[in-house]
Amino acid sequence: ATEKQIFNQIQSTKNIKKITSSMKMVSAAKLKGDETRLALAKPFNEWTNALCGESVVIEEPELITYEELPQKTLIVPITSDKGLCGGINSFISRNVKDAVSKLTAQGKECDVVIVGDKGRSQMSRVIPEKIVRTATECVAPGSFNLAAALSAEIAAAGAADYDAVMIVFNSFVNAAVYKQHYRVIKPLSGEGENEPMPEYEFEPDTKSEVLVDLYEYMLTSQLYYCFMDGAAAEQSSRMTAMENASKNAGEMIDSLTLQYNRARQARITTELIEIISGASALED
Repeated sequence: ATEKQIFNQIQSTKNIKKITSSMKMVSAAKLKGDETRLALAKPFNEWTNALCGESVVIEEPELITYEELPQKTLIVPITSDKGLCGGINSFISRNVKDAVSKLTAQGKECDVVIVGDKGRSQMSRVIPEKIVRTATECVAPGSFNLAAALSAEIAAAGAADYDAVMIVFNSFVNAAVYKQHYRVIKPLSGEGENEPMPEYEFEPDTKSEVLVDLYEYMLTSQLYYCFMDGAAAEQSSRMTAMENASKNAGEMIDSLTLQYNRARQARITTELIEIISGASALED
């Protein structure tokens, strides 16, 4: 490469570094807001743990069998609409693909309703036949109204026809760590020993009608919490990704500057040799 080309490359890399540094600072500011919203969403969603259990951490996907899932499951992966945020969407897509293959091998049925544009573009390449609906361009920051709208989309996809809804999402741990979780939400129905909430009496409506409404509200509440958790994980991942990008750009600038100085030195040396050679030829 010529001196001019190397110089142009240094300038463009410096501009990229400015952009990634700015994006890191923006993500850091947004993360603060997402952490606050997540802290408020946690107690709001606490009551659902008694009805559908805690979420399961996907630490080692090969050890997760999904055998506890019923015959027909609707999988809802929560992904982001924007990129440049590390591997959060790839991890979710990989786990959904793994879950679909394992459920199919067990002879169970499953369909997928995707939240987020990045998840749609990744999963439409590997499991297009399983996708029944997608929800993209979700407004940020999320709200309970948004969760209710997503819940309505899932209901429109026929959530009532499935034995369970499984939400797959990124869970925020701290600014540097996030983990993938899945949570299974089963309809509140059954008789005899399987009857839900037997210790409660329901008035004035019949119990079955109240439980249908409660199931819809529980699904919305879970989606709201998972969306908040995923948003915080997304910002923390983007912050880390942009920090790494800025660091790599700095290293690349140092390497190119060294290359540029060598090329410049070689040109100056060549010019000096030509001048001295010309002077000595004139003396002769």
